[in-house]
Amino acid sequence: MGKLDGKIALITGASEGIGLATAQQFIIEGAEHVFITGRRQHVIDEAVKTIGSKHVTAVQGDVSNMGDLDRLFSIILKDKGRLDILFANAGIVVLFTVQEALPLLADGASVILNGSSVSIKAAPMGSGIKEIWKYAGLSEEEAEKVINSSKAVVPMNRMGMPDEVAKAAVFLASDDSSYVTGIELFVDGGMTQI
Repeated sequence: MGKLDGKIALITGASEGIGLATAQQFIIEGAEHVFITGRRQHVIDEAVKTIGSKHVTAVQGDVSNMGDLDRLFSIILKDKGRLDILFANAGIVVLFTVQEALPLLADGASVILNGSSVSIKAAPMGSGIKEIWKYAGLSEEEAEKVINSSKAVVPMNRMGMPDEVAKAAVFLASDDSSYVTGIELFVDGGMTQI
């Protein structure tokens, strides 16, 4: 028996990184169905293959586009009729995602907003940093220097992994967190604590 048995989940920004790792963990923990979103169809299609479950639906769209959000929640309403878990992992402003989800949220639903310690403190970037720096015009060697300098300011002296955040999301989405509400849970290697 999994921690998320019978639950219907939506994870925005789930085509790679934290969102993809969370979708994988939700399926492992028995979620009845997981809807994932991403802006590029071929990338979310690949994510579905990576997850490898018939209990996943990819919906292409941009959460900053109200039309895309309306379409997403219409699909969820038609297919499943409810949401037990909303993991808002995409977008700078998640307010509209949460507002649109409200009518579908079942009693006792979990709403998880994924942010970044960058917005709290000048913290290093997480997984995918090499790709970001590649697009910024840095060589792999230069990107490696940035990664190493970033790790040096994290008390655990390493970058976090997407599955570490995903496992925290499983806790927050499960009945294990039934007496937890309104918390900030930092999965950042201690960065915000110093």
